[in-house]
Amino acid sequence: MLSSFGRLILPVAWAASLLSLSRAATVTYNFNISWVITNPDGTFDRPTIGINGQWPIPPIVANTRDNIVIHVTNQLGNQSTSLHFHGLFQNGTAHMDGPSQVSQCAIAPGSSFTYNFTINQPGTYWYHSHTKGQYPDGLRGPLIVHDPDSPFLGQYDEEKVLTVSDWYHDQMADLIPAFISKGNPTGAEPVPQAALFNDTQNLKVHVEPGKTYLFRVINIGAFAGQYLWFEGHNMTIVEVDGVYHQPAEADMIYLSTAQRCSFLVTIKNETTTNYAFVASMDTTLFDTLPDDLNYNVTGWLVYDQAQPLPDPALVDELNPFDDMTLVPYDNQTLFGEPDRVIQLDVIMDNLGDGAN
Repeated sequence: MLSSFGRLILPVAWAASLLSLSRAATVTYNFNISWVITNPDGTFDRPTIGINGQWPIPPIVANTRDNIVIHVTNQLGNQSTSLHFHGLFQNGTAHMDGPSQVSQCAIAPGSSFTYNFTINQPGTYWYHSHTKGQYPDGLRGPLIVHDPDSPFLGQYDEEKVLTVSDWYHDQMADLIPAFISKGNPTGAEPVPQAALFNDTQNLKVHVEPGKTYLFRVINIGAFAGQYLWFEGHNMTIVEVDGVYHQPAEADMIYLSTAQRCSFLVTIKNETTTNYAFVASMDTTLFDTLPDDLNYNVTGWLVYDQAQPLPDPALVDELNPFDDMTLVPYDNQTLFGEPDRVIQLDVIMDNLGDGAN
């Protein structure tokens, strides 16, 4: 027999479950994946993988507890594909995770596949091809999960999604064989040609004086980490990789490939000046610095479109915020020192013929 306490708790639990279900929705997308011609850095036309004849590809947007249904048809003609939803745990739905030959067969040209899963993680994510290193050819975009219970609701007026990425003029089908060849004994990665904001350059983000914006920033690149800063404005970090954090102020951040960071930016109460923001690729990762490398990309916070767009100021050093100092919103502490350390040394060496 249930105690009076038990008789009280069960109806409350059932009511909470019904409320959670009532909030959920089914969000459906139909994606026809095909080639389009693009020139995002203004210097080279190239085949790019788009969705429904468009590029950049559309964001996936949902709320926590929503069911996501994505009908994918591969119309590339010459390549298989798949979609991976980066950062989502896929608990109980690993077969929807997307890495071809790991959790699913690749979607062959002319074939279709339906992804169907429930999102229980709030935050900033992205989705991309997970077949043969294909996503730098364009098949990558934001995945945003809104949280009705976010601790930061009411602290900002609007959201802005900002992607940073590197961009290659050559297709991955040409670059990857040379990269993994034994004739590349040092494992030197292909160097991109340009950096992009939201898959373009000279991006203009219109803002209103006095408002606070939540910027959701995602490095959807293939290789390059990127430094990011906003001239004349600070960033208050509140989320990294889907985890809420105690607010932390920064004037520059560093995003590795696939990393996400959400921060608040408060706009000044004036309209006399527009302000540049800059992403700069981490060129220390590159084995060479080709002459055609454009490793910076500039955008602007546009206060008044009638005012000029200033050139970004030169910076003396790149000194990003140390994200190891961030504190989780729930104040969960780091693990202590381990009882035992096991060290594995992996060495890439050359054979007698210069290959590895």
